[in-house]
Amino acid sequence: MSEKLGLMICGHGSRNKAAVDEFARLATEARKLFPQWPVEYGYLEFAEPVLRTGLDKLVDLGCTRILAVPGMLFAAGHAKNDIPSVLNTYQAERGVPIDYGRDLGIDPRMIRAASDRISEALAASPSDVPLHETLLVVVGRGASDPDANSNVSKITRMLWEGFGFGWAETAYSGVTFPLVEPGLEHAAKLGYRRIIVFPYFLFTGVLVSRIYMATDAVAERHPEIEFLKASYLNDHPQVIATMADRVNEILNGANVMNCQMCKYREQILGFEAEIGLPQESHHHHVEGVGAACDLCNDDGSCNGRCQDEQHTHGHGNDHGHHHHGHGHDHPHDHSHDHDHQHSGHDHGHGHGHEHGHDHDHHHHPYPHADHPLGPRSMKRH
Repeated sequence: MSEKLGLMICGHGSRNKAAVDEFARLATEARKLFPQWPVEYGYLEFAEPVLRTGLDKLVDLGCTRILAVPGMLFAAGHAKNDIPSVLNTYQAERGVPIDYGRDLGIDPRMIRAASDRISEALAASPSDVPLHETLLVVVGRGASDPDANSNVSKITRMLWEGFGFGWAETAYSGVTFPLVEPGLEHAAKLGYRRIIVFPYFLFTGVLVSRIYMATDAVAERHPEIEFLKASYLNDHPQVIATMADRVNEILNGANVMNCQMCKYREQILGFEAEIGLPQESHHHHVEGVGAACDLCNDDGSCNGRCQDEQHTHGHGNDHGHHHHGHGHDHPHDHSHDHDHQHSGHDHGHGHGHEHGHDHDHHHHPYPHADHPLGPRSMKRH
């Protein structure tokens, strides 16, 4: 019997309708690039369809092998652990081979997409401030994975050097430091006439809204500086092309992820305790939960009202990016040996450990959670 391929695009999910619509357009573009295959998409949480639904559709269409790619910028916990856990479980249950591709990562195409967004913001400015008097601030998602965080810094340097800006800084929307507002306050002290803020995000949502609101707040305190807000990446053609490259990498055998700085594989400074941790998802109990935020503007854009903890059901932010605060208890002990595959490489760990999820689904504690420029300083509205 001949092999029938299917393509699965894996996202995190968002309560923001505009973000979900933007991700769905990514799948639509993928169908145009790969018309010979069925193409489906799904989310870990916050939105429908969930990953399993998309996988079921591909199997129902007769697919005998599924190629799966993460619709994510960098490989942090979601791409390294959560998605592979769902895919591995599904593969074991249904007996359908699933080959998992790597994240979009640092790629010349992604740099070109980012540069276009920055160029658009510069072109819209009425001023003629030279680039050497302009400071660039690139804002990444922020993760408990230093490898993913450092990738944002590399994007910053590539754009800084490529444009020839006078200076550049990196900030993050959550989890790590510096957060956007303290990062911008620092940037404002450096004496540049103009600051351009670029959210290095694929899609809209509460975090992008927060970035722009923090920019407005700092700009109000520094009227002597021109602040420009660049757009996030969205469905830029070079983003679509990069995702197509990731699919083709699976087929041509070049699907290789750089593990040299992965905290699960190597002893990374400050994260030594996380080497060899199991690959498992904490999203199984919330798939599809909380879809469709009812606080968004009529056009689906985020107005920031969901920053109120009362409206986020314990998730400090939406994104599809989050702090977890689920509340149910199921401590469990398990000792196991398992091999698992993610982003083009195999991890084989054998270990015994005890999990006490008070359904707070505690990840391994981030060592700098109390950093004064980090999550502790985030304002709650």
